[in-house]
Amino acid sequence: MPGRQDTGYKLLFSHPEMVRDLLTGFVPGEWITEADFSTLERHNASFVSDSEKQRHDDMIWRVRVKDRWLWVYLLLEFQSRPDRWMAARMLVYVGLLAQDLIRRKQLHDGRLPPILPLVLYNGEPRWRAPFDVRNCFVTPPLGLETFLPGLRYHLVDEARLKLHPAATVRNFAEILFKLERDPSPHDLRQLLLALSAVLQDDHSQSLRRAFNIVVKALLRQRVPAPNIGEVEQLNDILEAEHMLAKRGEGWFKDAERKGKAEGKAEGLAEGRQQLAATVQRLLTRRFGELPPAVRERLAQADFEQLEIWADRLLDAATLDEVFAAR
Repeated sequence: MPGRQDTGYKLLFSHPEMVRDLLTGFVPGEWITEADFSTLERHNASFVSDSEKQRHDDMIWRVRVKDRWLWVYLLLEFQSRPDRWMAARMLVYVGLLAQDLIRRKQLHDGRLPPILPLVLYNGEPRWRAPFDVRNCFVTPPLGLETFLPGLRYHLVDEARLKLHPAATVRNFAEILFKLERDPSPHDLRQLLLALSAVLQDDHSQSLRRAFNIVVKALLRQRVPAPNIGEVEQLNDILEAEHMLAKRGEGWFKDAERKGKAEGKAEGLAEGRQQLAATVQRLLTRRFGELPPAVRERLAQADFEQLEIWADRLLDAATLDEVFAAR
């Protein structure tokens, strides 16, 4: 989704249903069958570091697995490009959590409970950063390898997940990832109808409102600017479905046409700018430093005029011959 919607994501993953489905659907391991997801609890993720700065962006949950707690450090990554130092960041965050657990005596048989470092990434470029913090360090001198710190995180890379094609709600996290992939108006309507059908009871209303925020953010990116006001008035995902049924195809086609036109205009403007820079560079090499008036003419000329001057400079003996009226 263009323009990552941090607020909507944070609201969604403040619900245990979303965290449950993220873990059961996209984290491997047999531990899933032993976990009691009715025990999911969210804990304060703000720890005071040595620099006295607190973290408020990440989420910490815990869930009972057999006779012990599993702590989940969930980091929502909204950067447009992968963070090559994510493993080092996670080492710090998990260390802060461990210190907090020790201070609060949240231990198991005198030792720290297991901690799952989990990164949810919704950027477009493929994630190529190291998963293990050991790979963030150069090879140490011979014999010191054992002292390299060790910590590995699990990545959920939305853009490269294989999602079920049907518009059914098998997993709330999967529905979010489908919304992120800019579905067609028809597919979006089907997703909203399926989502509305399973979020009917009173207990689900908070999660329903959080999904509505994400849907509105998606629509803001895809409807023409004059219709943004209609999107802002949507109070429920079912209202969004009804609006799409009436206006969706036309809206999305108008926005697509506008996007193509804007893209074409931007491409022409960029091409004109590059041609002007090329002509100026070649003229300078042929005739020396250009007068301010000539540089101004190059800056103001359209693409066709620049092409004429570019052809002339190949044979012209003087600068005046390049710019002579013909």
